[in-house]
Amino acid sequence: MESSGGNIYTSILFLAVIVVTFYFLYLRPQKKRDKEFAKMRDSLKIGDVVITIGGIVGIVTSIKEDVIILETGNDKNKVRIKKWAVKEIENLEEK
Repeated sequence: MESSGGNIYTSILFLAVIVVTFYFLYLRPQKKRDKEFAKMRDSLKIGDVVITIGGIVGIVTSIKEDVIILETGNDKNKVRIKKWAVKEIENLEEK
């Protein structure tokens, strides 16, 4: 008669290795990216040129808690968006 106890421990160990690998390859880098995006969004200031996740490019004219107002186009249309929708801050000095 064989004991199946060793087989259970091997399965649990294998599952634990998979979970740890998943954490280090996916979850940890994703959390780091999320922190960088949050830091970037918190550093927004009036006058910054931003690009939203929808592709809208505009100049920040007002910042309130979680909402910013963007001025877009030559006719200076104003668009109200949530801070989380900002994809990047575009530096005019780089261009």
